Amino acid sequence: MESQLCVIENSINTRYSTWVREALDDFPDNFTITDPSICGHPIVFASRGFLKMSGYSNDEVIGRNGRIFQGPMTCRRSVMEIREAVREEKAVQTKLLNYRKDGTAFWMWFQMCPVFGMEDGRVAHFVAVQVPLAGRRNLGFGDDGSGFREIVFGSCRREVCCDSSLGLGRGPALDSDNRGLEIEEPCEPSDVEKQRAATAINNILSVLTHYSESTGKLVCGQRFCLPVAINSSLNISLGRIKQSFVLTDPHLPDMPIVYASDGFLKLTGYSRHEVLGQNCRFLGGVDTDSSVLHQIRESIEAEQPCTVRILNYRRDKSSFWNLLHISPVRNATGKIAYFVGVQMEEGCKSHERKGLSPEMRQLSVVGAVKVAVRSSSMCGASSSKLK
Repeated sequence: MESQLCVIENSINTRYSTWVREALDDFPDNFTITDPSICGHPIVFASRGFLKMSGYSNDEVIGRNGRIFQGPMTCRRSVMEIREAVREEKAVQTKLLNYRKDGTAFWMWFQMCPVFGMEDGRVAHFVAVQVPLAGRRNLGFGDDGSGFREIVFGSCRREVCCDSSLGLGRGPALDSDNRGLEIEEPCEPSDVEKQRAATAINNILSVLTHYSESTGKLVCGQRFCLPVAINSSLNISLGRIKQSFVLTDPHLPDMPIVYASDGFLKLTGYSRHEVLGQNCRFLGGVDTDSSVLHQIRESIEAEQPCTVRILNYRRDKSSFWNLLHISPVRNATGKIAYFVGVQMEEGCKSHERKGLSPEMRQLSVVGAVKVAVRSSSMCGASSSKLK
């Protein structure tokens, strides 16, 4: 057990500067950092704000899985949503009902994102920010003298204290049991609360990135940090194409985006650094049809173009119907270099052009991209021969 505790402690110490804990403690936000590579996916850092909010001490939290904060009314759907995000190594935002050490329940806006190691693209940690939702009714059982509150929550706390902090099984076992219990009042976070969580995530990622530089084990909030995703001549040529499109590289793990047009950034609301290195599925959401995603995967595997209508989500979480066309792009030697995805918002009148259907406009973008890629690869081949 002592060696396992050392592993948990070194999860932070070996990847970041020794000053990182002090820097993280300066944040007033409620957050935890977990390590999925350690058995049980335990918490390896908990902020002071989180400890104060939950009522637990640092020793009671470090090494534990996030299940200790859940109880009989924690929504199973939210738990599964978080578990799925961990499995797919992607960010997630959801409402969550958690419990303090004294058994009182409270709503929170839960936002979690992975932290990737730049050397291998693997997930080093998950950062989870919890913003209590203000003005909501406390859902803890009242102290009516019946002793029911202590029976339910006291026994849960004793079980947590008796359980091994390290033998929690594999993966983020965020289980709950809400049989026979219903949450009476829906609870929706405000835009201010959502923004508070997003700002906290960005600040924490910035600190982790900064303090990973001194150890040489650099991290970032994206799987691949590609400062020069494509060569400069191709970048210039693609910049002349004004429509919304992205280029993805099928030769890299998880087929990340290596170029995003200004039109794509305008359509989705994301900045370029938030897009590069991501797989296009980050535009999906809870109501995105999985059968359409399957159709896209099959077309890519068959190296064939496809056109679909898919529900996507902008950065502000608003949804839109995306008329998406995907096509392989070959270089001068005939090998597939990229896949291009052209997006058009259904019903958007600002994109209407006389005499051109949406399909024709998409094909014109694909044609322009193919010309740019082939010209760039031919120039590259010619310059290499001269050398």
